Amino acid sequence: MKFKIISFLVLIVFVVSCKDNTEELKLEQVKEAKKKEVVFDNINKGWIFNIAPVEPTTQSRINGWMEWRNFLTEINQKPKSSIGAFQKKAATLSKKVMDLTTTIPPEFNKPQVKARIAVVTTKVKSMDLFIHLNQIPDVKVVKLVGEINMEIEYLQLQLEEIVKRSQIPKEDGEPDFSKMRDTTRAIPNTPIQK
Repeated sequence: MKFKIISFLVLIVFVVSCKDNTEELKLEQVKEAKKKEVVFDNINKGWIFNIAPVEPTTQSRINGWMEWRNFLTEINQKPKSSIGAFQKKAATLSKKVMDLTTTIPPEFNKPQVKARIAVVTTKVKSMDLFIHLNQIPDVKVVKLVGEINMEIEYLQLQLEEIVKRSQIPKEDGEPDFSKMRDTTRAIPNTPIQK
């Protein structure tokens, strides 16, 4: 008889404890859903890419750079539906930014442009990393969006600077002077032995 009463009490305690766990689980799920909604709202408000147009002369010279155009097209399309859409967009941007270095136009294939592209790549990959975490740091993602805007602007300014410098006319003898300053092409001081 005691055994039946004890087993009945254990069963009641077990049922009550399981019921409490499911209620706690539901409360946790509701809290997590609200938290994800706040993160989505913050990222949605902060996901603003303002890519300024470049000067017409620079634009005419980079029109053939398909990877750059694809990257700008992709970055200007804002996802709207869910945090998953932002995660997919970040992954796509990460792939597109990696393509930029494959075919830089010869006129812009310079160390300063490559360095600017490397910085943009780092920022985009960082954003992609942070947005794919389980606990998304929305403040960090929004901050990275602003930094990406700034770095793209710096890259475009660098491209414009290269175009402006190429338009400066050379003076008479300047190409020869540039060759003379190049130490690898210098004439040796020692006479040639015959």
